[in-house]
Amino acid sequence: MKTEQKRAEMIKEISGVNPLKCMKCGKCSASCPSYNEMDIKPHQFVSYVINEDIESLVQSKSLWKCLSCFACVERCPRDVKPGKLIDAARQIVVREKGQDYLTPDEIPELLDPDTPQQLLVSAFRRYRR
Repeated sequence: MKTEQKRAEMIKEISGVNPLKCMKCGKCSASCPSYNEMDIKPHQFVSYVINEDIESLVQSKSLWKCLSCFACVERCPRDVKPGKLIDAARQIVVREKGQDYLTPDEIPELLDPDTPQQLLVSAFRRYRR
């Protein structure tokens, strides 16, 4: 099995999503608050996973522009959950680096009075494993 295919299968496994159910209606992208910041939109992200073009996803700024608000998950009529695919792709990147994305020592320098604490706790829980 080639590397891109393995990465696509890993994204599907981590997310628990079947991207083949997507009918490309665009409701996920229409509800995305980060839509204007993304180079690959949520509905396009699903196609990239289907086509096993994971390297393009990893290199895109969309991977890190996603707010993980899951508005796309709520709006999807086919239960495809593009936000979960994006989250799974992030986890692949972190795992391939072979290191923690966040360590407890790095958190204080990231603190900003406008950053919700729930976001920091969620990010730490997700990326420390």
